[in-house]
Amino acid sequence: MIIVFSLLAGLAWGALFGLISALITKKAVAGDAHKLSALSVLRMLIDLFALAAVYFTRDLLPLRFEFTLIATAVSLSLFGIVAAFRIAASLKK
Repeated sequence: MIIVFSLLAGLAWGALFGLISALITKKAVAGDAHKLSALSVLRMLIDLFALAAVYFTRDLLPLRFEFTLIATAVSLSLFGIVAAFRIAASLKK
């Protein structure tokens, strides 16, 4: 059961930071579409922070670290893919 809680916590944590990253990207692209290369660095830093937070809290939370980390990475990746497709679709208009 702890594995299920670890996966759910990782998915929720990754979704939170994925949403934050997508919102920042959406706001910045709305102003200028030429900022995408700088935004990719910012998004990678946000992802790194989310994964580092999971790493540094591994002894504080009663969750399985490896499952939480993998679920966080999967959630961050899915949000990144969805955000990229939505931004690309909005730039085509």
